[in-house]
Amino acid sequence: QVHLVESGGGLAQAGGSLRLSCAASGFTFSRSAMGWFRQAPGKEREFVATIGWGGGTIYYGDSVNGRFFISRDNAQNTVSLQMNWLKPEDTAVYYCAAIEFGRATRDAQQYTHWGQGTQVTVSS
Repeated sequence: QVHLVESGGGLAQAGGSLRLSCAASGFTFSRSAMGWFRQAPGKEREFVATIGWGGGTIYYGDSVNGRFFISRDNAQNTVSLQMNWLKPEDTAVYYCAAIEFGRATRDAQQYTHWGQGTQVTVSS
């Protein structure tokens, strides 16, 4: 059974940092592209970051590029999102997602496995 469990969300002040982690199980993590997406109340889901199998391919959304950094540990089956210089507009539920045997992509429709999400709230 596939599990993607996000952790690390919470409350941060503007300019601060948070680190999200996603623990994966039940599928071939080392051959899966992994991504982070977010959704704020009343808004559409937004692409945040994605990373390929070996970590060599990485894409970021325009709104987080240069502030957020994605990484993965294939030995631990985890993917992380380091979020720096947080802004109030980063407030959202953050979701971890996977494409088993797939390539890194910004297209949410291609992700086959999703976590339940973790709330990130940034105060001004």
